[in-house]
Amino acid sequence: MKTDFRDIYKKAIHQDRLAQKEIYEIFAPKMLAIAHSYTSNIHDAEDVLMQAFCKAFKKLETCKSAELFPAWLRRIVVNEAISFIRKNKHLLYIDRDISDDTIYDEEMDIEENWDIEDIISEMPLGYKTIFNLFVFEEKKHIEIAQLLNISESTSKSQLMKAKKWLREFLLKHKSNEK
Repeated sequence: MKTDFRDIYKKAIHQDRLAQKEIYEIFAPKMLAIAHSYTSNIHDAEDVLMQAFCKAFKKLETCKSAELFPAWLRRIVVNEAISFIRKNKHLLYIDRDISDDTIYDEEMDIEENWDIEDIISEMPLGYKTIFNLFVFEEKKHIEIAQLLNISESTSKSQLMKAKKWLREFLLKHKSNEK
């Protein structure tokens, strides 16, 4: 990370509003994309982003260094998104097991012009949340269950459904391109 970011970071710790604005401008686009990957619309993602930055700037001195700041901020954004979802009860989970016959073994070729964020934004919110936590945040099902106040089997079931949804989405759009 550049030395100038370290300087900006040090100023921001001392409540320098211009430095905080610079940090916001540097990280907001990526953090908004992360927030939007958990929420159902961009307006909710913007709300999550603002809450996350407010929390981050209030607790900035707890981040150990400028180099660790991006991962620290990401964790705050993800946690804020999960809190937002829980508060607003936007998730729909079906608490039942899925048999193995719903899983496909075939390999999927993802076209180069496909944007994973666009694809995931189409995914139903319950699936998307579990998928993001499992794949991108590398959480285990027990951790996801605790975060979302659901059973571990529901987390596993929703992940399988998310994978099935993703395969069907890719197959459908691949066949439409031919």
